[in-house]
Amino acid sequence: MGEATGHRSIFITGGASGIGRATAIFFAERGWFVGVADVNSPGMEETKGLLPEGRCSTHTLDVRDRAAWDEALEAFAKAAGGKIDCVVNNAGIGTGGPLNELDVDEIDRCLDINIKGVLYGAQAAYPYLKAAAPDSVLVNIASAAGIAGGTGMSVYSATKFAVRGIAESLDAEWAPDQIKSCSICPSFIETPLLDGTGNRHSNEPVRDRVKAAGLEITPVEEVAATIWHAVHGDELHYLVGKTAKQLNFAKRWMPGKIRKQQRAASGLLGR
Repeated sequence: MGEATGHRSIFITGGASGIGRATAIFFAERGWFVGVADVNSPGMEETKGLLPEGRCSTHTLDVRDRAAWDEALEAFAKAAGGKIDCVVNNAGIGTGGPLNELDVDEIDRCLDINIKGVLYGAQAAYPYLKAAAPDSVLVNIASAAGIAGGTGMSVYSATKFAVRGIAESLDAEWAPDQIKSCSICPSFIETPLLDGTGNRHSNEPVRDRVKAAGLEITPVEEVAATIWHAVHGDELHYLVGKTAKQLNFAKRWMPGKIRKQQRAASGLLGR
């Protein structure tokens, strides 16, 4: 595929499905050139097939591999005409269940992808975003689990609290370079993660636990629209879905109530 010219460009990790795919579609339909990155090559090709012709390049990328980040961004910059306006650190996995039941490799994998992958992405993206400033932005996908920790979510929550912290730190660190950094905090989103079980010792889908708790599942397109607003706005943290907004409000103004609710939920979402 030849180089794209005259368009803004966005590089999205985890672009083979879910939030990444919805974001790729949303931006491509609005004239952006999109880089879709993932370890899932067939999924990336499916995403590419859903985009307007000539608006996409695909890049195989394991976000845990720092050198691979440099290779992917270099290739995308070339395909995009030399400029990267936005990088979305979206790739992530869900790990759930009681901490004492998780295997060490499950913990390590979640930490490596959800935290190291974000840090490596930010570091690799910096020179491109600096060159594209003042309208460049790093978007980091966090979660409502990064607002308040809940039962069976210790590892996942740790990673999403970290993502929010990374976004805040870089918002200050990169201010002299006029690069924006922000986080997106969705509640439970309609993605393939809901069909998993959280960990290999459980056979109960995450979706069933979410429904049992009476929580809503937000359409993935709402996240894509929020990312669009984040790219064009100037807030630090963006909330998506009723659960995330209610949780953020209660955590700030009624922390004691949230603690009681989370403790009570352990009986509902436990064994």
